[in-house]
Amino acid sequence: MGIATGAGRGMGRACAARLADTVDVLLLVDRDERAAAETAAVLSGSERRAQVNVVALDITDGDAVRGLASRVSELGRLRAVAHAAGISPTMGDWRQILTVDLVGSALLTEALAPLATAGTAVVCFASMAPLLEGGRGNPDAETVLGDPLDPHFLERLHAALGLVIESPGIAYTWAKRGVYRLVEREAVRFGRAGGRICSVSPGIIDTPMGRQEAASRSTNDRLARRTPLGREGHPDEVASAVAFLLSDEASFINGIDILVDGGVVAALRSARPAGSEQSALLPR
Repeated sequence: MGIATGAGRGMGRACAARLADTVDVLLLVDRDERAAAETAAVLSGSERRAQVNVVALDITDGDAVRGLASRVSELGRLRAVAHAAGISPTMGDWRQILTVDLVGSALLTEALAPLATAGTAVVCFASMAPLLEGGRGNPDAETVLGDPLDPHFLERLHAALGLVIESPGIAYTWAKRGVYRLVEREAVRFGRAGGRICSVSPGIIDTPMGRQEAASRSTNDRLARRTPLGREGHPDEVASAVAFLLSDEASFINGIDILVDGGVVAALRSARPAGSEQSALLPR
């Protein structure tokens, strides 16, 4: 069976469509039950292999996430998870961004890890945002990122970074950096059970969330113009990378991030002057 979080729209919906062809039972997880139901209606109305069910929950609700894991254990063997649920810098304050994008990811992997078995694969959504930085991270903050389920995680990260973390763009960057760290750690635990966990880092992708970000600042448009392929990406293109990582074709790939950005990070890195601390295009 499979799980697609953030399945109500955008890249989460595209991932759900791919999973519906590869598993027998698919749980569409989203805080917005109506949006997830719309995805379910689309998938159920097509010739898909999976039995599709909607699960409305907030990924930051630990009890609800553990309840999801219990439901999975009752339904069968966990095969594939596409964890796309998350928010962007215009969708919340620094605490909300870190809680949804990083703590929520940690809650989900913590709940699902005991269900991992041979053939289980998980893909979390990170971002290219941390890759746009030129300098090294703050060592104290990096240490804090190692334990996002610490009850004092937000306070400890704030103490390590200071007021700068209160910028939604900076909080988003650190949250996604934390997803990289999470995947690396969990790769050991999942791997010992015969499973795998990786992440994908989308670039500028044409989704409702991406359009909301573009409307609030010029960063997205500038990044799209710097993309060597000359355009934004499409949700299906990210879903294709996710589908590969979840497939048996990727059976020896574990603990890494796949960048799906049309080459914009490479372009910015090649153009960055030596010693530059940070890309001017980094979301603030």
